[in-house]
Parts: sequence; C-alpha cells; structure tokens
Amino acid sequence: MKKFIYLFIFLFSLINTHLKAEANNMILELKYGKVEIELYPEKAPEHVKRFKELANQGKYNNVVFHRVIDGFMAQTGDVKFGNTNSPDFNLSLAGTGGSDLPNLKAEFSDIAHARGILSAARSADPNSANSQFFICFESSPHLDRQYSVFGKVIRGMEFIDLIKKGDSNSGSVSDPDKIISLKSK
Repeated sequence: MKKFIYLFIFLFSLINTHLKAEANNMILELKYGKVEIELYPEKAPEHVKRFKELANQGKYNNVVFHRVIDGFMAQTGDVKFGNTNSPDFNLSLAGTGGSDLPNLKAEFSDIAHARGILSAARSADPNSANSQFFICFESSPHLDRQYSVFGKVIRGMEFIDLIKKGDSNSGSVSDPDKIISLKSK
C-alpha cells in the first residue's frame, strides 16, 4: 500500500509540474508563424501577471511592433495607441501609451538580455513599465539589470527575426507588422 501511495504522489507531482509549466507558456501568433514564449514568474511575478492578464483579455491582439531595430530588438505592446482595431489607434503615438492599469515596479534580475528575451519597456523611470515589451534579436548586455526580464522565446524565434525593421536610427516602422493574437498555451 505504501508503494502505491508513493507512486501516486510521484505521478501527481509530475502532472502538476507539467501543468504549471504549460500555464506559464504563451503563444504569440504573427503573420509569419506561431512563437512560443516561456514566462518567468519566479523572477518577475508582477510583470508576468500583467502580461498574462492583458494577453488573455485579448488586449495585445492587433497591436503593432512600433519600434524595431535590426540587430537589437522589436518593441510592441502599446494597447492604447498601437491597436490597429481600436478607435484610439495612432501610429505616431504608438509607444507612448499603455493600459488602464497602474504602472509596475521594476523587477530587475540576474537574467541576461540574450537573444529571445522578453523584457518590459519603460520610460526613464524604472517603475514605469505598463503593457509594452520588447524581444531581443541579439544579446544586449547594456540592458542587464536595467529592465525587467519576464520571459523568453523558446520556439519560433525565426518568425521574430522576420518582423519588419524600422528606421536605422529611431526604429520607427512606417507600415509595421502586428500581433495577430497572444494567449496562454
């Protein structure tokens, strides 16, 4: 009987671990293909919570990649001015808005800004992140411990690489690609 109980506990913990891992994976759909993102709730719990909340409410659907710098990063997530289906859509203001929720306090960690990392975009104030985020094309060590890393692309980075690049100086994109959908896996 004891062996059965131990086996049951072992199997339950395996299933539970798998379910928790799946709950922290997101699917970002682009016109190029689907991208799987693993979130890091143990490193940035409030950023992960906000990201999942906005994604699962459909707030990121149809939001443009308003700032994309080749060899650096692709920025998106302005749910106020960057949503092409919203009456508030304004490409010239995309990147200046956020959600109706309060800004988040910084959650800096030891995770390096390597290729595929998702990090919270913000103003000069470290505690000003809201809904915007960026995905690194390449390693960007100058951002380490300066921005809140909350996830990483684990499949489909080749689709991120295809996102239309912007102006070589500012990164602004005149006819930007957009998120088709972003939701929990």
